[in-house]
Amino acid sequence: MNIDTKCVNAIRVLSADAVQKANSGHPGLPLGCAAMAYELWANHMNHNPQDPTWKNRDRFILSGGHGSALLYSLLHFFGYGLTLNDLKNFRQDDSLTPGHPEYGHTVGVEATTGPLGAGMAMAVGMAMGEAHLAAVFNKPDFPIVDHYTFALGGDGCMMEGISSEAFSLAGTLGLSKLIILYDSNKISIEGNTDIAFTENVQNRMAAFGFQTITVEDGNDLNAIGKAIETAKADTIHPSFITIKTQIGYGCPAKQGKASAHGEPLGEDNVRALKENLQWPSLEPFSIPDEVYTHYQKLAEKGASAQAKWQKLFNDYSRQFPQERNLWDKFHTAADSTALLEDKDFWAYEDKPQATRNLSGIMINRIKDFLPQLIGGSADLAPSNKTHMNNETDFNKDNYAGRNLHFGVRELAMAGIANGLLLHGGLRPYVATFFVFSDYMKPMIRLAALMKIPTTYVLTHDSIGVGEDGPTHEPIEQLAMLRAMPNINVFRPADATETAAGWYLAITSEHTPTALVLTRQNLPQLAGSSKEALKGAYIIADADKKTPDGIIIASGSEVCLAIEAKELLKKQNIDIRVVSMPCMDIFEQQSDEYKNNILPRAVTARVAVEAAADFGWGRYVGLAGTTVTMKGFGASAPADKLFKKFGFTKENVAETMRKLLK
Repeated sequence: MNIDTKCVNAIRVLSADAVQKANSGHPGLPLGCAAMAYELWANHMNHNPQDPTWKNRDRFILSGGHGSALLYSLLHFFGYGLTLNDLKNFRQDDSLTPGHPEYGHTVGVEATTGPLGAGMAMAVGMAMGEAHLAAVFNKPDFPIVDHYTFALGGDGCMMEGISSEAFSLAGTLGLSKLIILYDSNKISIEGNTDIAFTENVQNRMAAFGFQTITVEDGNDLNAIGKAIETAKADTIHPSFITIKTQIGYGCPAKQGKASAHGEPLGEDNVRALKENLQWPSLEPFSIPDEVYTHYQKLAEKGASAQAKWQKLFNDYSRQFPQERNLWDKFHTAADSTALLEDKDFWAYEDKPQATRNLSGIMINRIKDFLPQLIGGSADLAPSNKTHMNNETDFNKDNYAGRNLHFGVRELAMAGIANGLLLHGGLRPYVATFFVFSDYMKPMIRLAALMKIPTTYVLTHDSIGVGEDGPTHEPIEQLAMLRAMPNINVFRPADATETAAGWYLAITSEHTPTALVLTRQNLPQLAGSSKEALKGAYIIADADKKTPDGIIIASGSEVCLAIEAKELLKKQNIDIRVVSMPCMDIFEQQSDEYKNNILPRAVTARVAVEAAADFGWGRYVGLAGTTVTMKGFGASAPADKLFKKFGFTKENVAETMRKLLK
């Protein structure tokens, strides 16, 4: 048995042992994909375990994240810091080897992959990031950005709609440094894939614009290697390599069977696997020294590759000092202090404007301050107001463009945005109508989970959409996003609050931001201020030290709340109005601040928001109430809908009066 075969089998044995010890996991993928993963990491992928964040490393995403034992075995053998004990603690609390790979938790994991197909979309985003940075920075003889993005996934990833959305765009863009390894074993959890999946995958990928390559034997290292090099040689198309494998390869009782997918092999079958592979020891987690020695030699190639690149980068920095300065800007966080004190950033015209328009103005201010800003919309840029003026479009003939066009692909768009941010050096935003955040939610959740600050511009935020009717009028979406941990859902009321939302979005380090914006014009409010950065603040106070009641509102309903306050004042009812653009940030404030804004002694509280009331109980309490939506909207002009559903100053004032009685 040659050393390459031993190293491939070491991945299989270690993965099987880890799953067996945990008595939980998915051994089938690691056993079937060990050969392709080894060949890629050993001979075709530039990566340096001594510096896992090397900027010009090739990226590898295990889209089939359930096969995490494969990735953990690779990270262990190549020397990324995972120990044998870490593998023994697979799927255990506080271990570095959780059930699915988690970005930021385990060194060497490029993306959190659990939902199938998500890794494919993020890989497309990473490839777009490489293409953009290469177009901005590379010079003749100085390809300082020059790396590949590899993603490995199986039939499940190919069935999920997100992969089709993402691959359709990748083919359109001609992302030639994107290489997909397709683990084609024709097995899913319920059995043979023919029960639900009989399409010609290669023809579909060719139709998307991919070069398609097939490897008939998933254990043929030479054939796999040639396929990868053929993929690299195509500089016009992304590549899709179908590698025919057997799930659970090497385990006589499980090979090729659905039962190999998601359950431990069993002690007897692990023993049979080792005997079948002619492994030198039947003891768990027993790896020959020669395997480690060989992997160490392979890992040293990565250090040499980085050293060669570093020399190139140093020469580049000397010859192109302006570009090097720009490179540093791209890889440096926004100067939050400078932005906070920048009068131009916070300036606005004192006239009614939709917050989507105001957001568009902010984007065009930020783009010059933040050259790494890149973004676009799901075919709605004219409505979302997300186009960057005087900037070109990103396409296969111009990867330097900063305006992205995602087509009508909201789910993939959100996944691609995560990939752009994970790649490094870029700050993406993506946009659509707020109601279609339903399509984006799984990838927004991954951003929150990975603690990456992706920005979502979500316009047409309420029944103010009007004539388009209930299919386009978001009702429950605010509650949906607010229920998610680690995301700031920001619904501004005017220009100052919109600037505050964008400030929070581009200075955030570990939290994504959803900017929820109006279609209809809103007035600029006299009391609005940078206090919006605290999530909630007093925008119009009572004359009394202790107000008779408090009206809390967000977005377009803040001006309505202020109008209701003025109406109540004529009846000697003294009301405080609190603007609450972001519950999430308000909850991060001190108890003292929160009690100052919403004194516990004042129990007469009304929340006003043209959306579902879910979540407002925390602020109005049992003694308070809401003026909110109780069902879906309707198709009519916006002003008529607001009256129809009770969003008038008279109804808000009457609601408070009844409460005070």
